[in-house]
Amino acid sequence: MSAKHPIIVITGSSGAGTTTVTRTFQTIFRRENITAAIVEGDSFHRYDRVEMRAKVREASETPNSTFSHFGPDANLFEELDTLFHQYGETGTGRVRKYLHDAAEAAPYDQEPGTFTPWEEVEPGTDLLFYEGLHGCVRTETLDVSRHGDLKIGVVPAVNLEWIQKIHRDRTMRGYSEEAIVDTILRRMPDYVNYICPQFSRTHVNFQRVPTVDTSNPFIARDIPTPDESMLVIRFGNPKGIDFPYLLSMLKDSFMTRANTIVCPGGKMALAMQLIFTPMIWQLMDRKKKAF
Repeated sequence: MSAKHPIIVITGSSGAGTTTVTRTFQTIFRRENITAAIVEGDSFHRYDRVEMRAKVREASETPNSTFSHFGPDANLFEELDTLFHQYGETGTGRVRKYLHDAAEAAPYDQEPGTFTPWEEVEPGTDLLFYEGLHGCVRTETLDVSRHGDLKIGVVPAVNLEWIQKIHRDRTMRGYSEEAIVDTILRRMPDYVNYICPQFSRTHVNFQRVPTVDTSNPFIARDIPTPDESMLVIRFGNPKGIDFPYLLSMLKDSFMTRANTIVCPGGKMALAMQLIFTPMIWQLMDRKKKAF
């Protein structure tokens, strides 16, 4: 943790809504005139797209293999830990980009699914903002979670997460149901050991829970929409949180525990604006006082 060079971490699995979170924070940064170093978790994968496909194919042919993009074998945890430590100390560090598609790759004259060269964080940023799978990961040898000044978990209920994966893999990748089930089972150990525990190390968690039947994700015709969901917001430490204000601003919301608010799924962006704007003010005030 760092007063002079704060780090905000968004950690969540694929399809959890982390992209929505990133857009919301970018809006806050723009409104508050904050310059953020944006870091995508995909840039700390160990393998590019072609290499990863080969590794996954190899794993699928190996009995009892648990290789997946959730675990340490497929990611650069040490490099991520080094970035967070160095940025917290000096406001610098080495980063790169993962080029998801042709539009992102074109300015770099590279193929989609590749990484740009490592380079230094742009000087003069106010904070570092990370969004990805492993912002609060912990292993036997390192603890990335210790660096975050504001740590946010974003995760769907597990059946909702599976429905999103099944639909994506069927429609976009043409995978069979058998192949999708094999993938879910193979990556489950890494999910249990490296993804789930992170949500016990966050300051705030957002979990989308569908209000339609998702009991068998393999026969679901559609992905439940935000309006067909409720959003469970859990505060690790409720001290200083103005719950009456949040309840008044988030229509149809209610509390289920002393640290938990439930609101309609479509109000996720608004909830984040209300909750995190004051927290960012506090980080920036602490930063000014540290200098």
